[in-house]
Amino acid sequence: MTSYLVLMRHGQSDWNLQNRFTGFQDVELSEQGLREAKMSGENLAKANIHFDVVYTSTLKRAYETAEIALEEAGQAAMVPLMIRHPDLRERDYGDLTGLNKDETRQKYGEDQVHIWRRSYDVQPPGGESLQDVVEKRVRPYYESVIKPQIEAGKNILVAAHGNSLRALLIILGENTPENINQTEIPTGSPLVLEFENGQRTAKYYLADKLAA
Repeated sequence: MTSYLVLMRHGQSDWNLQNRFTGFQDVELSEQGLREAKMSGENLAKANIHFDVVYTSTLKRAYETAEIALEEAGQAAMVPLMIRHPDLRERDYGDLTGLNKDETRQKYGEDQVHIWRRSYDVQPPGGESLQDVVEKRVRPYYESVIKPQIEAGKNILVAAHGNSLRALLIILGENTPENINQTEIPTGSPLVLEFENGQRTAKYYLADKLAA
């Protein structure tokens, strides 16, 4: 029997809209982000994917996206059962948090900001590298909590952030530290991985599958 792991990045946030480094800052969804969350739920309903367990970050832009999507998908009963955990939070951007990305490039240079944003193992000042997110937070949580549910054939939703979901893709073997920067997960667009007996058999963005 096919089971599903759905990775859903939160809808656009106010700071996404303002092009600011967000990290651990707890910001609101923008109007577009609210629409994206609703559309995600509508697509989940069309695909007839029903969840057994929902994991989400402790940051409101992630868990509110999950709440809206579940309600739109006709699965509001899952909302009070959602499991929120800080290990699924966005990468900590440290001293860059709140800064406009374009202004930061002007101050520190395009190359330096690119290294901070896209290298695997370089930390921004006072923050985390993607490697930190993978090895110190997401991998331990995945191995102890999420993986056993996949192996049990459960349908799982993980509502989180660009970097915590990219970390999951590395852990799942979908990407490597060398090529993960080629993967940009769009806001409010569920990425579906299908499993048979614990082995991944298909991977697609839900909107693309429904449009095909």
